[in-house]
Amino acid sequence: MPFGVDEAGKGPALGSMFAAAVHVPEPDALPDGIADSKRLAPERREELAATLREDDRIAVGVSEITPPLIDDPETDMNSLAVRAHAEAIDGVLEAADLSTDSSASGRCDACDTDADRFARRVADACEPERDLELELTAAHGADDEDPIVGAASVVAKVERDASMAALADEYGPVGSGYPSDPTTREFLESYVADHDQLPPFARESWSTCADVLADAKQTGLEQF
Repeated sequence: MPFGVDEAGKGPALGSMFAAAVHVPEPDALPDGIADSKRLAPERREELAATLREDDRIAVGVSEITPPLIDDPETDMNSLAVRAHAEAIDGVLEAADLSTDSSASGRCDACDTDADRFARRVADACEPERDLELELTAAHGADDEDPIVGAASVVAKVERDASMAALADEYGPVGSGYPSDPTTREFLESYVADHDQLPPFARESWSTCADVLADAKQTGLEQF
């Protein structure tokens, strides 16, 4: 009973990180065209994610890690990636109704330099009460090599994109949320200039956000 897990949104300065797990009982259940989400156009990702969710044979689990959790000084991104993967796995195991199975196997796209360590940490973070032997592996580039992990990457990216689109509907153009995105930088600078604070969905601990806030305060001091 294989499943795959991947995340989207680990590096942006704005918005949540999402992880998704996809359980597929047989390989031919996957729709044609599954690949690492980064290789697909947004419209194609949305089509594939909808197909995955509509297929009764396929189960999906999703986890969201919000900016306040990311900014918590008591944790770090590697630990939060572990948490996100584990929550997504717990969700997909429940959705797939594996209560009568004795074991399940899955593969994660590794979010740690040590892929084996990442797999162990995720397995340890999964619900311990479930009477199920969990066989979990992780690999770098699994989203490109394993179609089921690729399916998870598609779902995670669509969840992340939908979240950013909802923010754009409320706040105006926010871009992708990545520091390298000029629209994101422009939005941050404009919002801070207008409100003297970062937007509520900013990752305040990210250097991009901290620098924009510090520059605005310095500009304000120079005007006096």
